[in-house]
Amino acid sequence: MDFTPTEEQEAARELAARIFADLATHERLRAAGGGTDTELWKALCAAGLPGAVEETGLLGLVMLLEEQGRVTAQVPFAASCVYGILAVTRHGTEEQRARLLPGLRDGTTVVTGAFPEPGAVTSRDGRLSGAVEWVPWLRDATHVLVPDGNGTLWLVRTEDATRVDPVELTAPWSAGRLVLDGAPGERLGDGDGNGDGGSAGNGDGGSAGESAGGGGVGGAAGADVLAAARIAFAGLQAGVCAGSLARAVEYTSVREQFGRPLSTHQAVQLRAADAHMDTEAIRVTAYEAAWRFDEGLDATGAALTAAWWASEAGKRVVHAGQHLHGGMGADLDHPVHRHFLWGRQLDAYLGCGTELLAELGDLLAEGDLS
Repeated sequence: MDFTPTEEQEAARELAARIFADLATHERLRAAGGGTDTELWKALCAAGLPGAVEETGLLGLVMLLEEQGRVTAQVPFAASCVYGILAVTRHGTEEQRARLLPGLRDGTTVVTGAFPEPGAVTSRDGRLSGAVEWVPWLRDATHVLVPDGNGTLWLVRTEDATRVDPVELTAPWSAGRLVLDGAPGERLGDGDGNGDGGSAGNGDGGSAGESAGGGGVGGAAGADVLAAARIAFAGLQAGVCAGSLARAVEYTSVREQFGRPLSTHQAVQLRAADAHMDTEAIRVTAYEAAWRFDEGLDATGAALTAAWWASEAGKRVVHAGQHLHGGMGADLDHPVHRHFLWGRQLDAYLGCGTELLAELGDLLAEGDLS
C-alpha cells in the first residue's frame, strides 16, 4: 500500500480545503439551518472538484471528504460523487456516461443512494415499487440510485418518484422518505449490472440496508457501490472527528481552571490522545480500503473494517470532543455540537458497529475475507 497522494490528489485536497474554510463558516452554517448551502455547492462544482474524482479515484474522494467533514459543510458532495460519478463511471454504459457525467460534474445533476432492506424495493419491466424510510440528500437530488432485490442498480428521477416526504435527521442532510409505486427506472449498466467499469466487490459479499451498512444486496454492481459508499462515508467521518478534536484542543488550550489551561491536566491530555488515535485509525482504514478499491482488489472486507472503525471510534471521538468543551459542549449553537450530530448520524448511516461486526464475522466464517 502507498498512501502518498498524487499531485492531482494533493492539489484537489488543497483547493477543497480553501473553499470549505472560506465558505463553510459557523455563521453561514447557522444561516443554512437544515438545508444545503447552495452557494458552496456551486463553488465546489465551479472549481471542478466533483469531476476531479474521476481522475483521483476513491482515495482522492476520501481526502476531499475529510476536508468537508472538518467543517461539517452542508453539501451533497459525498452522495453525488459516490452514488453518481463513481457509480456511473464504473458501471454505466458509454451512452450513460456521456449523458450523465457532464451534469454530475457541474452540479446540475445530483444523485443520492437509497439502499433499502432486502426485498423492500422490487423491479418489474423497468418499474420499481417499494419504500425507503430515509435517504440522505434526497430533497436536493435529481436522481436516486436504487438497487432492487437482485442487486441490479436503477436510476430513478426524483420527479418520477411516487412521493418524496421530508425527513429530519440528527444531522442536516436534507433527507427524505422515498416511495416508489411503479416508478420508471433506468438500469445502470449493460443489463447485468456491471457496465464495463469493473467491480471491487466480490459479488456476494456486499450488503445494504436502510443505512449504508445493513441488510443484503447481491450482484457485483450493488456490492461495488456499497463498498465505495462505506469507504467514502468513513472518510467523511475521519474529517468530522478531526474537526471535533481540533476544536477541543483549541478550547482546552485557552480555557483555564485553577489558573492553568485545561490542556495541562493529565486527564484532558489522555482523553484527547485517545481521540487522536481513534481518528487516525478511522483515517488509515479508510485510506487502505480506498486504495484497494482503486487498485481493483477485493475491497469488501476492507470497506466493512473502515465502516466499523468510523462507526465505533467515531462515536467515541465526537463524544470526547463535546465532553472536553465542558458546559460549552452542551450549547446547541456551539460549532462542536455539529460535529457531535454528524458523528452520530454517520454512525447510524454506516449501520452501527455491531451490525458491521456481525457482517464482517460472516465473511470470516465463509472464508471470503482476503
